[in-house]
Amino acid sequence: MPEPTPTKRDAFGSSLGAFAATLGSAVGLGNIWKFPYLTGSNGGAAFVLTYLLAVALAALPVMVVEHAIGRHLRVDAVQAYARIVPRQRFWAAIGWAGLASSLLIMAFYTDVAGWVLAYVFKSLGAFVSGAPLTPATFQALVGGTWEPVLWQLAVLTVTVGVVAVGVSGGIEKVTKTLMPLLLMMLLACDVRALTLPGASAGVAYLFTPDLSKISSAVLLSALGLAFFKLSLGMGTMTTYGSYLPDDTRLVPNAARVALADTLVSLLAGLAIFPAVFALGDTPAGGPGLLFVTIPRVFAQMPGGDLFTALFFVLAAVATLGAMVSLMEVPVAWLIRSARLRRPTAAILTALFMAMLGIPATLSQGPALSHLRVLDRDLFSLFDFLSSNVLLPLGGLAITVVGGWLVPRAILREETSKGHGEPAWYDGGVHVLVRYVTPVLILLILLHGLGLLGGT
Repeated sequence: MPEPTPTKRDAFGSSLGAFAATLGSAVGLGNIWKFPYLTGSNGGAAFVLTYLLAVALAALPVMVVEHAIGRHLRVDAVQAYARIVPRQRFWAAIGWAGLASSLLIMAFYTDVAGWVLAYVFKSLGAFVSGAPLTPATFQALVGGTWEPVLWQLAVLTVTVGVVAVGVSGGIEKVTKTLMPLLLMMLLACDVRALTLPGASAGVAYLFTPDLSKISSAVLLSALGLAFFKLSLGMGTMTTYGSYLPDDTRLVPNAARVALADTLVSLLAGLAIFPAVFALGDTPAGGPGLLFVTIPRVFAQMPGGDLFTALFFVLAAVATLGAMVSLMEVPVAWLIRSARLRRPTAAILTALFMAMLGIPATLSQGPALSHLRVLDRDLFSLFDFLSSNVLLPLGGLAITVVGGWLVPRAILREETSKGHGEPAWYDGGVHVLVRYVTPVLILLILLHGLGLLGGT
């Protein structure tokens, strides 16, 4: 049985701080940008239902295993999976794949985050000047060369500043402040959208499923989104698990994070789809839904310029916590393996992310739009490989390790901490991790990649 690492590490200061930081990792552009556009592109409520099932049966058990392994060993993700199964160090590949996933995600995530940060200032400028944001505004930003790269670098700089401060003083402190602010701003946007005439059609689109719209592609998108939004299969939750206090109850904490993250996604949907339907727009706006459809919709409302600015401030707030968690995976690895100071590790990680991210940004404009791999530009390629391939594969491997190779006593010990005795749900979690979750992930992955029959 692998022994926990006795050395002193930075850690979250409290269970509340651990919850806020974990939720801050989960809540981000996946909620404000990716969840609405995938919902709009995949049939509305049918996609939402599929996503909820993916969270309950696949994502939540993986999060519990990641937290348990991370807290038991108190090391970074690469070392954790190298050590958790004695004499089978090749499982370190899970940590390495997670490291690769976090870098690939940040390559395109920082691009979108740069658009969000740019739109904070563009929408505020529109509010002051009275000149509305148009689809041409977004196309000029995305299709530019220097402007999107500069905004991307600005995002990386802010993220480095938070990560460099540390776990309790940086990550925990920032996320505890941002989460309540995010919720208040999102509720304000919801109230405005839901009070529009005809908003009920958008509510029905979000909550009344048409099961005929469920396909293998929808299943894979929902599974990939669940792992993307909850930062699973990429080493983040294993790393954060290593910072969790011993009195944090893993299963309730993971359930609260998943529920809160889902609530934020649904609130984002309520801020968008009622307004889209009320004003006669289309929900299938694709990745540009946030930047093209929303300003056009809000521009038709009384006080719309102000709500547009508010919405993009909200999106920027949601972005920071997730970027911090993605950067923490390679930073934790560098601190341990290269014995670097945290600020140095954060800066080196940001530089590497910029090397990947700048080409992804330029692939959206004329500079590198001609460069295609697997019939995708670099931005779309990084998104597909990370969200729909590496993260589900990582989740599958984690359930195999947690359900079949790690002694059950270890998981029972970790899930019982904070209870004083084995938790009543321990047996159910074990069944999910060992039998239900890996089979579900494997079937969805094979269907979605076209390797198993079905539609």
